[in-house]
Amino acid sequence: MSDYRHLLLASDFSEGSAQVAQRAADLAQRYQARLSVVHVVDYLPVADSAYGPAIPFDPELTDQLIDSARQRLAALAEPLGVPEDARWVEIGSPKLEIVRVAEEKEVDLIVVGSHGKHGLQLLLGSTASGILHHARCDVLAVRLTS
Repeated sequence: MSDYRHLLLASDFSEGSAQVAQRAADLAQRYQARLSVVHVVDYLPVADSAYGPAIPFDPELTDQLIDSARQRLAALAEPLGVPEDARWVEIGSPKLEIVRVAEEKEVDLIVVGSHGKHGLQLLLGSTASGILHHARCDVLAVRLTS
């Protein structure tokens, strides 16, 4: 197995995010690798009369969510020493966007948090499970204790 050169921390800003971030930072230091971070703002529902009453699409709300995500990502990334050009906020399906970013940025290892229940998808969570099955690089699922 070769050493990792570029790690991607995929953060969802959940309660265990700091634990996952610390694990990614420790690994980056151990391998003397670059560390990048990504957060994906999931698609927002768009009003569709076929589904009954729905929340109408609001571009301002989307912009606010993206701005908030950028601020939270900066707060997570700065203490880890991750430069601004290695922080990405994307919009879409988290599992697909994380895998896409990993491929585009030539990442060797994706670090993501996992939530334990039963079965593979519940064990990892649907996002972590999707990343594991679609990524072309290694994936480390950090078990969250809370």
